[in-house]
Amino acid sequence: MSWIKWVIVSLAIVLVVGAGGLVLYHAAYAWGDAAGYGRGYSSGWEIGHNSGEQAGYSDGYASGKEEGYGLGQTDGYNEGYDQGLEAGTGHGYTLRDPTYKEAVSFLKRDKTSDNEYNDDDYGVYVCTHFSRDVCNNAEAEGLRCALVHLIYPQGGHAIVAFDTVDEGLVCFDAITDERANPEVGKHYYKCVVPREGYYYLPPDFDDTIMDILVIW
Repeated sequence: MSWIKWVIVSLAIVLVVGAGGLVLYHAAYAWGDAAGYGRGYSSGWEIGHNSGEQAGYSDGYASGKEEGYGLGQTDGYNEGYDQGLEAGTGHGYTLRDPTYKEAVSFLKRDKTSDNEYNDDDYGVYVCTHFSRDVCNNAEAEGLRCALVHLIYPQGGHAIVAFDTVDEGLVCFDAITDERANPEVGKHYYKCVVPREGYYYLPPDFDDTIMDILVIW
């Protein structure tokens, strides 16, 4: 009977040890799994975060730099061009000399000659005002126009001129839009090329041209 008891005791010991080992196995597995997961997660998060941050920074920086540079260059160019143009010309555009046909066409469109001549002390509007308005209106269309002052023995007269690219300097009377070819020593009324159906008689004053001043 003693050997039977020994066998039973041995089996009991084996069962206890086995159960204890199983418990320790599960405990160790759980601890190892938790520790490994934690370390792996931490290490993976750190590596992924750093890698993602670096890649995102690089890509974002490059993309933002390129887009910002492009927009900045365009905006800067446009603003610089506008400021430079305004500083260079004073009014935002460059004047040019027209062809003779362009000058005549402009005068036909311009309405200054429709204004009423008035030499009263109040509300005066005479040749200098006509010429001034024609010059301003021509400039508004980008055409270079000069005010021409004709000096008489007493007084004078104001007309306009264009330095045309095909016929050179040509003058027009701003009151009537008629072509004029002023010459020193000649009477002005003889220098005007009358409109069809018109002619000019000598005025009641001496309109002999003593000097011609062209003011651009």
